[in-house]
Amino acid sequence: MGWLFVFLAASCEIVGVAGLKLFSQKKTALHAAMFAGGFALSFAFLYQAFNYLQLSVAYAVWIGIGTAGAVLLNMIFFGESRSVARIVSLLLIIVGVTGLKLVS
Repeated sequence: MGWLFVFLAASCEIVGVAGLKLFSQKKTALHAAMFAGGFALSFAFLYQAFNYLQLSVAYAVWIGIGTAGAVLLNMIFFGESRSVARIVSLLLIIVGVTGLKLVS
C-alpha cells in the first residue's frame, strides 16, 4: 500500500509542476488549482506512505519519480532540450529509484 501512496504522491507532484509552469505563463483559476491542488495532494499522499515505508526510501523515490516526470513533461509539452546528456541523466534517476524500490 505504501508504494501506491508514493506513486500517487509523485503523480500529483507532476500535476503540480505542470500547473506551476502553466500558471507562470497564464494566471487562471484552473492553473492555480492544478498548482496548489497537485502539490497539496502530493504531500498528503506522501504523508500516508510514511505509515508503510521508511521515510528515507519513500521520500527519495517520491523525489526521483517526481523529478523524472517533471523533466519528461517539460521535454514533451514545453519544448525543453532533449540532449543526450539530459536523457542519460534522466535514465540514471530512474535506475536509482528502481534500485531503492528493489532493495527496500
